[in-house]
Amino acid sequence: MHGGMVPTDRLLAFAAMSFLLIVVPGPSVLFVIGRALAQGRRAALTTVAGNTVGAYVLVLAVAFGVGSVVERSVLVFTTLKLAGAAYLVYLGVKAWRGRGSLRAAFAEDVSAGAAGHGGLRTFWEGFAVGVTNPKTIVFFAAVLPQFVDRGQGGVAVQMLLLGLVFNLIALVSDAVWGLVAATARGWFARSPRRLSLVGGVGGLTMIGLGMTVAVTGRKD
Repeated sequence: MHGGMVPTDRLLAFAAMSFLLIVVPGPSVLFVIGRALAQGRRAALTTVAGNTVGAYVLVLAVAFGVGSVVERSVLVFTTLKLAGAAYLVYLGVKAWRGRGSLRAAFAEDVSAGAAGHGGLRTFWEGFAVGVTNPKTIVFFAAVLPQFVDRGQGGVAVQMLLLGLVFNLIALVSDAVWGLVAATARGWFARSPRRLSLVGGVGGLTMIGLGMTVAVTGRKD
């Protein structure tokens, strides 16, 4: 084993843990599903791409030191956590209030040839959700470092590798969610009530997630 390699058993354990965290629909998944329903497959996948890049920026930050700052400083950790929680609640309230407008977004989208509002803007919105996803921040800052084998050296490299594993799993999972939602668009389009239900449930879930994040303490 040379420096910067993560032992296989740790890698597998980390992958399993990542999978569990990712499959439970968090803010990024809900965001992707919302995009898929309102704007279709392409917008959903563009959002997933932005999301993934955003999450990897977090990995880079953790690997190169923000992680240790967050670990050592309760203030920084709490600030990040509360900012993330507030953003989630904000997104949730927005989704809940706009649940009726999903139908309008649908109609508008069909007439606009599903162009939505520009691939680049869609990508950056996905990026913003990815880089501010409190679930991911907490996971990378608190869980990721535990899987690093300090004896191997190259700690930053190991963290980048583990982060890549996490991101690949997230990419596949989010893309599947997006494609399933995009495929089910027709079913939703037939009944506006179904659409506002999805927006409502998604919104409430995000508000709930935000509040959960806000009250979750450090597990020291």
